[in-house]
Amino acid sequence: MSKKKQKYTGVVYSTNTSYEYDSDEEYEVETPEAKYQNLKIYLDKKQRKGKKVTLITGFIGNEEDLKDLGKTLKSKCGVGGSIKDGEILIQGEFREKVKNILEGLGYKCKLAGG
Repeated sequence: MSKKKQKYTGVVYSTNTSYEYDSDEEYEVETPEAKYQNLKIYLDKKQRKGKKVTLITGFIGNEEDLKDLGKTLKSKCGVGGSIKDGEILIQGEFREKVKNILEGLGYKCKLAGG
């Protein structure tokens, strides 16, 4: 069985005929400038059958800007990857190259992990 998310949570019944439900919609998060972003670059191979990936975390902003940054990194590294859960995955060990690219774009970043 799959759980379905209820559209109207917390409202049971209202007798007011002109009542309009205020939904708890998520608002667009503005992406700060690159110099205000603190990104961390990891080398990860857990749960990936021993294959190494470069993992970029700490991005603050909307999903579209994250996808654009991921696309730029993937094309400059010449490899595949994905964007999931606010993280950018680049296939392979490209920590130094990714750091140079991000610093060239104006981001503050540092190598983290092993």
